[in-house]
Amino acid sequence: MGMIDGVVGVGELPPTTQPSTAGPLERLAVWRPTDTVRGWIVTLSVTLVGALVRFWNLGWPTDRGTPVFDEKYYAPEAWQMLRNGGFEDDVGYNYAFIVHPPVGKYLIAVGEWLFGYDGWGWRFSSAVAGVVCVFLVIRIGRRLTRSTMLGALAGVLLICDGVSHVQSRTALLDVFVALFVVIAFACLLVDRDQVRNRLAVAVDEGWVEESRWGPRLGFRWWRFAAGISLGLACGVKWNGLYYIVAFGLLSVIWDATARRAAGVERPWIGALVRDVLPALWSLVVIAVAVYFATWWGWFGSETGVDRNFFGTALRSFFYYEGDVLKFHESLLSSNHHHYWESKPWTWPMGLRPMLYYIEQGPNPYATGCGAIQCVRAEMLVGTPAMWWLAFPMIGWSLWRAIIKFDWRHAAVMVGYMAGLLPWFLSIDRQMFFFYVTPMAPFLVLGLVLACGDILGRARAGVERRGTGLLVVAIYTGLVVANFAWLWPILNGDLITNAQWQAELWLPSWR
Repeated sequence: MGMIDGVVGVGELPPTTQPSTAGPLERLAVWRPTDTVRGWIVTLSVTLVGALVRFWNLGWPTDRGTPVFDEKYYAPEAWQMLRNGGFEDDVGYNYAFIVHPPVGKYLIAVGEWLFGYDGWGWRFSSAVAGVVCVFLVIRIGRRLTRSTMLGALAGVLLICDGVSHVQSRTALLDVFVALFVVIAFACLLVDRDQVRNRLAVAVDEGWVEESRWGPRLGFRWWRFAAGISLGLACGVKWNGLYYIVAFGLLSVIWDATARRAAGVERPWIGALVRDVLPALWSLVVIAVAVYFATWWGWFGSETGVDRNFFGTALRSFFYYEGDVLKFHESLLSSNHHHYWESKPWTWPMGLRPMLYYIEQGPNPYATGCGAIQCVRAEMLVGTPAMWWLAFPMIGWSLWRAIIKFDWRHAAVMVGYMAGLLPWFLSIDRQMFFFYVTPMAPFLVLGLVLACGDILGRARAGVERRGTGLLVVAIYTGLVVANFAWLWPILNGDLITNAQWQAELWLPSWR
C-alpha cells in the first residue's frame, strides 16, 4: 500500500526530508499579515481596553493621601525635580536614597505637573507606559506570528498580567524600563525586516556577491532608534545595560543569518567585518550618549546632589555615580533583610510576590465589606495562569530555537533571559519581585508563540485548527478569569478577611 495524498501507510516509513531548495529571495522574504486595516482596528480596540483597565480608579490606594511602598521615594523626588527644573538637590529627607538615574522621575514629574501631587499625578505616567506596552506587544506579537488574532491575544494576556497591571498603577521605575526595552525590541524587529529587504534588493540586482563578506547595509534608522531607547532604559535604571548587551548580540546574529540566507560566501565573518562596528555605534555609543544627556538638569544645576563635590562637573558626576554603585553593592540581604525580598530563581513562577499596601481590622469603612473583619490590600503578584507556565514556556521556546532554528522563539528568549539571568551574578544582593517587570512582556510573547504552535498553521486541516483554536480559547478564558479573581488584591479593593485569605494561594504569598 503506497502513499496517497501525502499520508504514510501502515508499516511504511515517511520519506526522507530533502534539503530546502528555496533560493535567496525566498529565504529573505519577509511575510506580514495583509489585513492592515483590520490589524489596526484590533490593535487600537484592545489597547483601549487596556487603557480602561490600567486607569480605573488610578488614584487608589494611598497611605492617607501619601504614596505607598517605594512610591515614597520616587513621587517626592519627581516633585522636587519639578520644583527645581530637572534635578534633585541636597535638601530634603530623600537625599540618601537618590540612587537611580533621572529619566523615570522625569516621567513621573510629567504626571505631577498635569494633575498635582496626588495619586493620579504621580501614577499617570506609569499608566501611560503600561498602555503603550500593551499597544507595542500587540504589534510585536502580530509581526512575530503573522496573525492579527495572536497579536490581539498578546495584548489581552499583558492586560491580564498582575505584575504589569500593578506596576502600571504604581509610581515606581521598573515599568519605564519595561517600556523602553519593549520599544527597543520592536525597533530591532523592524530593523531585521529592513535588513532582509535590503539584501533581497542586492540579490535581485546581482551585487550581493561583490564581496565574499556581502554588501554594506547602509544607515539603519530603526537600530539607531533602538539605541536611543536603550539609553533611556539605562537612564531609568542601570539594569538597562543588560539589554544593550543582549540586544546587541541578537542584532549581529540576525545580520549574519540574513547574509547567509542571501547566499553570502562568508556570512559570519561578514557580520563581524560589516556589522559589529555599526552595531556598537548604534546600540552602545548612542545609548551612552543618551544616558549622559538625560542628566542635563544635574549638569546645568548648582545644587544637584554631589554637583560640586569636585571642582569640575564631570569629576563630580563620576564621583556621584561611584557613590551610587557603592550603595547598590552594599545593599545585601545579610545586612538589610527585607521581609518581602526574593531571589531570582523564584521569579519565573512568581513564588514570592510583594505586598505594597494593606489596611485591615474591624470594619472601619463606611461602605462595609459585609463582615466584621475587612481588608484593603495591594499585592504585586503575577497571574498564575501565566506565570506558573514559565518553565514549560522556556523549555518549549528553547527547543524551538535550538532544534527547529525558530528565530522568533530565540528572540523572545533573549529578551526574557536578559531580565533574569544577570541577577544570578550577585545572589547576596537584596532583590525584589518587581525587578521582573521588564520580563513580563517577553513571558507574554513566549506564551503567544506557544499558542500559535498549538493553533497550527493556516493550511492545517479543519479538525487540527479547530482543536487548536478550542485549546487557545479555553486558555485565554482561564487567564481572564484568573485575573478577575485577583482583581481585588491588585487594586486595593475592600474585601472580607476570608476573601483575603482565599486570594493567598501559596504559603510563600503570605
